[in-house]
Amino acid sequence: MLLQRGIDASYETVRRWVIKFGPRFARKLRRRQDRPGDVWHLDELVVRISGRKFWLWRAVDQHGVVLDEILQPKRNKRAAKRLMRRLIKRLGFIPKRIITDKLRSYRAAKREIAPGLDHWSHKGLNNRAENSHLPFRKRERAMQGYRSPGGLQRFVATHSTIRNCFSVPARRRSALTNRYHRLEAFDAWNAATQAA
Repeated sequence: MLLQRGIDASYETVRRWVIKFGPRFARKLRRRQDRPGDVWHLDELVVRISGRKFWLWRAVDQHGVVLDEILQPKRNKRAAKRLMRRLIKRLGFIPKRIITDKLRSYRAAKREIAPGLDHWSHKGLNNRAENSHLPFRKRERAMQGYRSPGGLQRFVATHSTIRNCFSVPARRRSALTNRYHRLEAFDAWNAATQAA
């Protein structure tokens, strides 16, 4: 697209633009997002960076919108508490229910942070979170892995927010509704990037 407009830019230039402007665009898009759903699906996935194992803890609402992602070196109660605290602080409310796989760290963290919270723990119920990993894994393959934990954390914060803006929610929609959603997404993108 840039070459059609007479701009010759290398891949490295585009990569630097993403690093410089991506977080700013993501912050602006996050401010424009609607209030997320009140059922949160929490899950974690393993990511290898330079031979070391890290855990990417993710939260998704019932509509498939990614709420937050944190890269952590451990898969324990402390890491689960950090994710839950950060979600509640960032979103400003406690959900009606959380749905997780059978990892015991979630139950222990929930007991300390929100003891009255409804918690469903079953592998089959958490498919919403499991399916939300697919775009991340696809991007990971295209990028041929990640070089550093900080770089991955910056990437997921930007990638998820922009993807939330453009992806059609999980519930079924007609073609006309999809078009309107896409137009709204481009309006939000233009406002965030201040493009005319």
